[in-house]
Amino acid sequence: MATIGDVAREAGVSRSTASYALSGKRPISEEVRRRVLAAAEALAYTPNAGARALATSRTKVLALLARFYTDEFAPAMMQYIQGVTDTARDLGYDTLLVTDEDGARALRRITDSRMVDGVVLMNIAQDDPRLPILRAASQPGATVGLPGDCSGIDVFDLDFEEAGRAMVDHLHRLGHRELILISQPEHVVERGGAYVWRLRDAALERARQCGVTLHTVYGESRQPAVGRLLHTLLDTYPSATGLLINNEAAAAALPSVTHERGLRVPEDLSVIGRYSAEFAAAFSLPYSFVESAPDRLGSMAVRQLVRRVESAEARREPFVVRFISPELVSHGSTTPPREPHTRPRVR
Repeated sequence: MATIGDVAREAGVSRSTASYALSGKRPISEEVRRRVLAAAEALAYTPNAGARALATSRTKVLALLARFYTDEFAPAMMQYIQGVTDTARDLGYDTLLVTDEDGARALRRITDSRMVDGVVLMNIAQDDPRLPILRAASQPGATVGLPGDCSGIDVFDLDFEEAGRAMVDHLHRLGHRELILISQPEHVVERGGAYVWRLRDAALERARQCGVTLHTVYGESRQPAVGRLLHTLLDTYPSATGLLINNEAAAAALPSVTHERGLRVPEDLSVIGRYSAEFAAAFSLPYSFVESAPDRLGSMAVRQLVRRVESAEARREPFVVRFISPELVSHGSTTPPREPHTRPRVR
C-alpha cells in the first residue's frame, strides 16, 4: 500500500509538501498541488486513518445515531440519513451509523473512546436521554429534530407549527370547513415525538381561530392497517372535504384507497401531505405537500458540526436553533369544495 513518502517521491517533492498539498492546511502552488494529486491517484494512495488521528487528534468520522422503529415509515427515515451521509462525504468525513436500541449507552461508548469527531442525533424525543451525554462529551453535537431542552447543542428542524397552520390556512382560504388530519402512530407520541403534536396542536388552534372543524387521528405505519384506517375515516366523516396527512405511510396508501372508492382528488376530496419531494417522486404521489426537506436538514446539521470540529473559534460560538420554513408545493390536489358535498360510502 502506497505511503505519503511514495507520493512525495513520485511528485518530486518533500513529504511535508505532499502532506500539505493533500490536506490543504498550508498554501501550496497550484502546479505542485496538481503533481501531488496526480501522484496520489496514480499510486492509489489512501491516507492512514490511524496515523492521521494521532497526528491531528481527528478521526474524520462523524457518528449518526438513528433508530429504525417498526411504527415509523422506514423510507422516510432513510432520506434524513442520506442527507447526513452525503454531506459528510462531500466534506471529507466518513459516517458511523449507530442503531443500538440503547442509544445513550452507545453514545457514551463512542464519545468516551474518541471514535468520532462529532455526533448527529436523529429520532429526537422531547426528553431525550442521549442529550445529557452529548452535552458532556468533548465532541460537538447536532440534532435533526427539536428536543424540549436545546441547550449545549445545535438544533435543526422543520417549523412543524407553521406547517400545521399553513395546511389549514390553505384549505380554509379555498372554502373548506371540515377537515381530517392523520398524524404519525400514537407510539411515536408516547416515546416523545414532539413533531407530531407540534403540527397537530398548531393546526387545531388555527382551525379553531378560522371556524374550521378539524378531526385529528393517529395513523398507522404500514399496510393493510393504514389502508383500513383511511377507509374508516372517510366513512366516519363523510362531510369532511379536505385531508391533511402528516404520515408518509398514509400518503403512500391513499391513491389505492381513493381509486377503490371511486373518489376523485381534488373534485371529491382535497389533499395536502407533509413529506419531501423525493418521497413524492418515489411513490408517484399526486398530492400537494409541505416540503419536509430531510436532505437539507441533515446537510445543515453536518455543515455546522464540521465547522465546530475544524475551527476552535467556531467551537466557542453560541449554539443555534434553526428552523426551515415550510414550503407548500402545489400539485393541484386542492380546490374549493363542492356544494353540497356528498361522498359515497363503499364499505
